[in-house]
Formats: sequence, C-alpha cells, structure tokens
Amino acid sequence: MKRVLWVLAFVVGGFFIVRALMEPFVIDFSDPSTYETDWGGPSLFGVLLVHMGPGVLAAALLVWGVRRAGRKKAEDRVLD
Repeated sequence: MKRVLWVLAFVVGGFFIVRALMEPFVIDFSDPSTYETDWGGPSLFGVLLVHMGPGVLAAALLVWGVRRAGRKKAEDRVLD
C-alpha cells in the first residue's frame, strides 16, 4: 500500500512540477490579455503563484520525502 502511495505522489507531484516548468513558456509576459482570465489573474504575480506554486511545493515535498525515506533505510541498516 505504501508503494502505491509513493507512485501516486510521484505522478501527481510530477504533473505539478512539469506544469510549473512549462508555465513561463506558455504565457506571454508582455500581453496581459493572455493571462488575465486565468486562475490568479488579472495580475501576473497571481497567475504565476497559482500555476507555479503547487509545482514548487510538490518538488520540495518530494525531495523531503525521498531524503527522509533514504535516511530511515540507512538507520534500519545500522540497527541490524
């Protein structure tokens, strides 16, 4: 069950990370009409926060989770 949750976390997190990486290339910074009706609009800051924020958060959580799991496995090997 834990393995299924890890796979699900990587798939969902990967989607948010790829979306965050692609967002600067999808919108036109010089033309506000391209992003003013998007979520977080009409300001550019709001659009970037709403569209890129979950990706940044997902990347941080995935790095934290992988490091924590690796540390826990290393501790288990030392105790054996």
